Amino acid sequence: MDKQGTTFTDREALWNTLERGDESWDMVIVGGGIIGAGILREAARRGLKALLVEQRDYAWGTSSRSSKMVHGGLRYIAQGDIGLTRDSLRERERLLRELPGLIQRMGYYFTLRKGQFPGRLPFSILLTIYDRLAGIKDHRFFTRREVEQRFAGINSQGLKGACYYTDTVTDDARLVLRILQDAVGAGGRAANYMKVTSLLKSGGKVVGVVIANVETGGQLEVKARSVINATGAWADRLRNEVNPEKRVRPLRGSHLVLPAHRLPVSDVLTIFHPEDKRPVFIFPWEGATVVGNTDLDHHEDLDTEASMSAKEFHYLLTAVQSQFPGHGITRDDITSSYSGIRPVIGSDKTKDPSKERRNHAVWVDQGLVTVSGGKLTTFRLIALDAVNAAAASLGALSVRESSDAVFAAGDIAPEDLATTDRQWALRLIGRYGHHAKALLASARSAEREKIPGTEFCLAECRWAARMESVVHLDDLLLRRTRLGSLLAGGGESILGPLEQICCEEMGWDAKRWQSELSRYRGIWKKHYYLPE
Repeated sequence: MDKQGTTFTDREALWNTLERGDESWDMVIVGGGIIGAGILREAARRGLKALLVEQRDYAWGTSSRSSKMVHGGLRYIAQGDIGLTRDSLRERERLLRELPGLIQRMGYYFTLRKGQFPGRLPFSILLTIYDRLAGIKDHRFFTRREVEQRFAGINSQGLKGACYYTDTVTDDARLVLRILQDAVGAGGRAANYMKVTSLLKSGGKVVGVVIANVETGGQLEVKARSVINATGAWADRLRNEVNPEKRVRPLRGSHLVLPAHRLPVSDVLTIFHPEDKRPVFIFPWEGATVVGNTDLDHHEDLDTEASMSAKEFHYLLTAVQSQFPGHGITRDDITSSYSGIRPVIGSDKTKDPSKERRNHAVWVDQGLVTVSGGKLTTFRLIALDAVNAAAASLGALSVRESSDAVFAAGDIAPEDLATTDRQWALRLIGRYGHHAKALLASARSAEREKIPGTEFCLAECRWAARMESVVHLDDLLLRRTRLGSLLAGGGESILGPLEQICCEEMGWDAKRWQSELSRYRGIWKKHYYLPE
């Protein structure tokens, strides 16, 4: 993102550039999730001429539908994977330092009940190791009474207390966009709704890709010194053009979103589900309360948005009702749901999905670099591995890391924004960097007010529509902002002002608005509400 105000490359202008073929590319990255964005950022900062293309919208497939946690992963210690936990914790602390306002440290309460394993002593030992790996010390034990005071209405039957530690919560889609912002600022190019349909090969080596413009139907070839397949759960599909093996196991995780007033929590509560003893989180996020997640094999078509099944819905609702029986939570209280597909490197399809390791893998086949698996937290390390794997295809070009920082140093402070709410100003800076000031300045006064029940404002919608490559209404409501998940009916209450914003900023007429509205309502009802 440059200082003149450009955020993401205009799609059609970039398409015209690609059609002319007057630019040579060092690297083409396929996939616009957290890993693809991280790779573009690393490539651009090394001076590589890099292009990222995404077949849907940025963060569409997995990176907008995670459990929202940038964490080390306590269970990986229990599985003996100290290295993954150590790397995750170091990256967590790095992100906390570099991106306040988007990465938020939060207290986690792991409830302890009579007859439950692990008990207080083994869990305290686990947390001691966890904190030591992170270089902090903030775990402790809370008594039953303290837990009851902290989480009003919690089921006290058999409750002995809780082990407390800290991890972090984020808006995963905005994290992807923030990385892309820095990548484009460093010279990278990116475009959504551009699908790689096949690989270009010459002399037994991958030398480029064939790209289709999803919106216009055009098609063209782009040659590059290196191609990186960072399509996550879809990785086998492109890789199978040069290697037939199947390595990715798609797993679905689903979540419920409730209004905060119906299930008020200020920290993360970790419980064991009464049916299968799997851990389930209940936590505050963006002014709402989220319950999740499930963990099961996803057998449906990957090109269709994932949806929560009736079984998953009842599973998560049961978890809430068992922990807060006095709240009377029912289906009518749920605002929305979301389901994401995690790309796990499968070891044994008969293994319990929750016991699969979360390590990433990088393969090189005829010059095609494929990367999949891993965790949101370690996206930088995964991106570095992928860029390094592509080095052999880059000839004499340098791929040395130019900076150890994840994000460029900011040049804006909360006091620079037109608001007296310092925490909200930090939030905007965390999400938009040095553009936070322009975001507020370019909006009408009423648009700078928080939308009730959320931390978002309509100024963010206007900015995204103008500057962040919004193509469809669902891009705006489900990924640039989270208003479609946080507001009743997917955001019906703000559709009036949103129509005005979209027409003013993107040139939509009444017919286009109605078409987008119909498309959005269909997507929301089928994939972001509740199963019938």
